[in-house]
Amino acid sequence: MWKAYQDKVEFFVVYIREAHALDGRSPLGGDGNPVVEEPHDLVERSGIAELCMTKLALQPIPALLDNMDNAVERAYAAHPDRLYLIGCDGNVAYQGGPGPGGFRPDELEFAIEAELEKMSPPASKEL
Repeated sequence: MWKAYQDKVEFFVVYIREAHALDGRSPLGGDGNPVVEEPHDLVERSGIAELCMTKLALQPIPALLDNMDNAVERAYAAHPDRLYLIGCDGNVAYQGGPGPGGFRPDELEFAIEAELEKMSPPASKEL
């Protein structure tokens, strides 16, 4: 999706609290997934975010880090993952359900198309 819309939409991965830290509530790792512990500071979180971006092949989409107070995670109810589209007016144009069940890229793509349609100038009529 990023490849299809990168020239029309700004994409960001916002790395929040690790969903599957070994010392967390839902530990998971191995089988190609990063094996990490919950970071204690922003430097550690940055390193884990970089590892996950690489392992999940999300680069070259830019990544942003939530601070250690997890304010973005709380504000957007983003744990463990969630898709959002912020419209041109600065408001939420699409809010996906909480992942993994609510992680539906097809819905996001539909919302992107709808938002881009709003931005398109009306077709001129020829007389």
